[in-house]
Amino acid sequence: TSVDERGGVGLYILTGSTTVKKENIHHSGTGRISRLKMFPMSLYETGESNGEISLSELFNNKDIDVDGILSNLDVNNLIFAACRGGWPSSLTLKTDKAKLFIAGDYLNNICESDISSIDGVERSHSKTRLLLRSYARNISTLATNTLIISDINANESMSEASFYDYYDALKRLFVLEDVEAWCPNIRSRSAIRSSNKREFVDPSIAVAALGVTPDYLQTDLKTFGFIFECLCIRDLKVYSNSLNGKISYYRDKYGLESDVVLHLDDGRYALIECKLGSREIEEGAAHLVELKVLIEEHNKAEKQTAIREPDLLIVLTGGQMAYKRKDGVYVIPVGCLKQ
Repeated sequence: TSVDERGGVGLYILTGSTTVKKENIHHSGTGRISRLKMFPMSLYETGESNGEISLSELFNNKDIDVDGILSNLDVNNLIFAACRGGWPSSLTLKTDKAKLFIAGDYLNNICESDISSIDGVERSHSKTRLLLRSYARNISTLATNTLIISDINANESMSEASFYDYYDALKRLFVLEDVEAWCPNIRSRSAIRSSNKREFVDPSIAVAALGVTPDYLQTDLKTFGFIFECLCIRDLKVYSNSLNGKISYYRDKYGLESDVVLHLDDGRYALIECKLGSREIEEGAAHLVELKVLIEEHNKAEKQTAIREPDLLIVLTGGQMAYKRKDGVYVIPVGCLKQ
């Protein structure tokens, strides 16, 4: 755990081997025990985000001034942070090589032992590794189960039923954590994509599954863009946890999208695009404004089934300067954000 200056406590996954078998629990704990979901550390908790911009303050103060706030992180810093991951033990290590070793070691433990020890069912370490590699290749996309199974079957045979068995085990190990679709009634049901977006609980697991290094990702920023989105989603989950936040995404067949829809338990929500470079900011902001207009038009036409309009429009970026655009979209470096 770690405690920030506001007294908030962060809880993290340390290893898949901490999974408790349900059959060993002899009481429900109702009224005495509360279950808390643990997350890897965010950039703010590892000390890499300066925390100059608070997510909760953005929701609570519509007049907040972010213009000119600077992040200390450049793209190379972000690449290293994503490859290293949010593992607490990495903070005590002295060399970058040692820090990068943790995610690879964690991946090996998942494949060699945790995948079978979670419920006592023997599973293939090679099939587990192939599944995770395919997942990593399709991170932050709407890749179908059929596509992933096809990837695996190019090397080893895996049935659909077997895939779901492995997939369920990896979810219970808190390795895979897909993002569900937000399907507001603003277009026909057939227009809105509703399959899950493929995500890991921490981007470093995807990097380890791909077997790539920070040096490689510096030459392949397109691939890192998908990994960067996973990093942003991880941090948004951590920062919104105290606000009972829930993460989803929106995408339709017309190309309109919001990488993240962050809902709070009081009904407020933010539409968020994750864009690594400055050249993508304009496109991301345009998507958010267009989606907001679509909701406004729906509310004018369908007053009986009005949908709450978004409280925030944010482009979360790998750039270094924060500002608010004339169209109301906040451009915020992930290296400036905190809870």
